[in-house]
Amino acid sequence: MKSLFTILSLILFSSAISAQNKEFDQKLADSLGADQYGMKPYYLVILKKGKAEITDKAKRSELMKGHMINIKKLAKDGKLIVAGPMLEENQNNYSGIFILDAKTKEEAESLVLTDPSVKSGIFDVDIYKWYGSAALPLYLKSHDKVTKVHF
Repeated sequence: MKSLFTILSLILFSSAISAQNKEFDQKLADSLGADQYGMKPYYLVILKKGKAEITDKAKRSELMKGHMINIKKLAKDGKLIVAGPMLEENQNNYSGIFILDAKTKEEAESLVLTDPSVKSGIFDVDIYKWYGSAALPLYLKSHDKVTKVHF
């Protein structure tokens, strides 16, 4: 009896999760490159402490300013979807992340190399193909509305 209940539950659950979404917007899905699940591939970039020891505070400040300018440019170009620093030190020396909208890993690598803090060795990177919501780029429009002070 228990196995029949389990089978019926799985059938009901499976049919529920594969039901058509009444709010589905084909035009929006197509414009964002969404698959049937509303998802698409991106590239996750993990920035970690690099090998460069830049002790000149002015030089380091200039490179980090360039880092922020590059983030804004990549976001404006629609290539950078998410960016942010780690808020605590960690055993892996991770400093932050990017999620890039790139077609290939080579494109993601070339986008990362536009960042002066990466080129200078302040940050090293690990890059992984990642699967996430195709709607991620839409949050950026709201971000400006909740940002009181820009870097």
